[in-house]
Amino acid sequence: MFEAKLQAVTSSKKEKEKETGAAARRMMKIKGMEPKVFKAMLHFIYTDALPQEEKDGDDGDGVEMARGLLAAAHRYKLERLKLMCEEALCRRIDVDTVAGILVAAKEHRCQALKAACVEFMARPGCMKATCLPLLVELLVKQLI
Repeated sequence: MFEAKLQAVTSSKKEKEKETGAAARRMMKIKGMEPKVFKAMLHFIYTDALPQEEKDGDDGDGVEMARGLLAAAHRYKLERLKLMCEEALCRRIDVDTVAGILVAAKEHRCQALKAACVEFMARPGCMKATCLPLLVELLVKQLI
């Protein structure tokens, strides 16, 4: 998919160059992705590793970056990156992040991540008001 977009941009730019006789600036807009996520995805493509700050970060930004990278990996079929993001998100599941991570797991068909979220919500200490509504909603969706 990504390659097809690059080829489409390249061929349309070459046509413009022929028409105008001048070299056109080559630019491609990627919609639906933060620039920092795209930069991290390119880093992965070229190095087969996540940027160091993504490996170390345990804050909310790290969760958001991992969710963004998970979406990008799913979109561009980068299975190894997808697995790495799932692993990173599994390590970051807590009461504040479980809902968002569960949504991402469902959207991007990450069964192991979904199972980790359900396991976290099923823990006795998590049955407080924070996780109980999520668990009920998940169970209702599973039954319907």
